[in-house]
Amino acid sequence: MSLVWHQLKAEQLVFWRSREAAIFVFLFPPLLFVLLASIFGEGTENGRPVSSYLVSGLIGYAVANTALGGLAITLVVRREYGILKRLRSTPLPSSLYLASVLLSSLVVVALQAVAVTALGVGLYDADLPERPLDFVLALALGAVAFAGLGLAAAALIRSAEAVAAVVNVVILPMSFLSGSFGETDNLPRVLELVANVLPLKYLIDLVLATYVDGEALWDHPGAIAMVAAWGAAGYLVAWRRFGWEPRER
Repeated sequence: MSLVWHQLKAEQLVFWRSREAAIFVFLFPPLLFVLLASIFGEGTENGRPVSSYLVSGLIGYAVANTALGGLAITLVVRREYGILKRLRSTPLPSSLYLASVLLSSLVVVALQAVAVTALGVGLYDADLPERPLDFVLALALGAVAFAGLGLAAAALIRSAEAVAAVVNVVILPMSFLSGSFGETDNLPRVLELVANVLPLKYLIDLVLATYVDGEALWDHPGAIAMVAAWGAAGYLVAWRRFGWEPRER
């Protein structure tokens, strides 16, 4: 446990000392929330402040952006620059290293959720979560599942130069279709069918249910199953395909 804690602290130091990571991974979702709330955050919907719905959607986006995108970028860049190869030759167990990287991503997700919620409540009169414990559990489930997808993406993407573009091509359309940035009630039928299989849609449904609607997490077994299934598929792909050696050289 002490090794995990030591490596987790090291991962956090590396993350916060990187301006690109701090801006793209951590600050972008809160800044995007402020922008959207400034434009669309007035009024109510179903008796709740619109800003509460924006908080829920942007927290879902933050989970995908950090646990999938940020994790994939970190691991691919480290692999292609030979850092993972060198780490594997040290006494630090490979599984412990990956666990520390995943935990570091979960810490960033938690901080983002707190930041977006604080901005919503403090600046735009958003509600606090109706069921705080269920809300935290929904975020934990989403973060762990999307971390699995991040590992799978890192296992499949071959180029350090291409990884940022690839994850953005995946995350941004998924976020729009899943409702991170607003309602999706009027999507064309084809896009609706696509949205119905995306894990982020079901994560946002769980966040909305626990944050806005005051419903228990376990009242939505279908959404839980979809998020968990995508996460399990990601870990399976990572288990079979993840490599420590550079692929571009």
